[in-house]
Amino acid sequence: MNVRDALEADADAIAAIADAPTDVARNLVHDRTVRVAEDGTHDPNADVPPADGASDADATQYGKSDPEDLLGFVSFDAQGDTVHVTQIDGTEAACERLLAEPVRFAECEGMAVEVLVPDGHGAVEEAAEELGFGDTGSGPRFDGARTVRYRLEP
Repeated sequence: MNVRDALEADADAIAAIADAPTDVARNLVHDRTVRVAEDGTHDPNADVPPADGASDADATQYGKSDPEDLLGFVSFDAQGDTVHVTQIDGTEAACERLLAEPVRFAECEGMAVEVLVPDGHGAVEEAAEELGFGDTGSGPRFDGARTVRYRLEP
């Protein structure tokens, strides 16, 4: 599994994973730190020319990313002394690998990490617990759905 920075060309695939509109995923890539996990069959260091009709800015190994190419994504930002995971989704293995990205950043900066997990999202709950996060109780509701707040202290 390869983890890399998300590109605008990944917006369609991120939107499919998140069950969100593509323009929302595109804005996420522009406004947050976003990493994506892809299967290990692609060489992330390959020098590949852009797909026909694509600009260098849109170039990925795949031209435009396909939902089949990505195993998951995580977005996060830092505010004050805490790194906030704003979205995470994907396979169980991808969620654990992706959640490790904001944890690594936070450890280097001496910051805590928080993630809100929608009730019943087992892949993210298991990833959080595996990485040492503690359940700190209920989080806010989003569209009426309950969340659980997980926190990892430095």
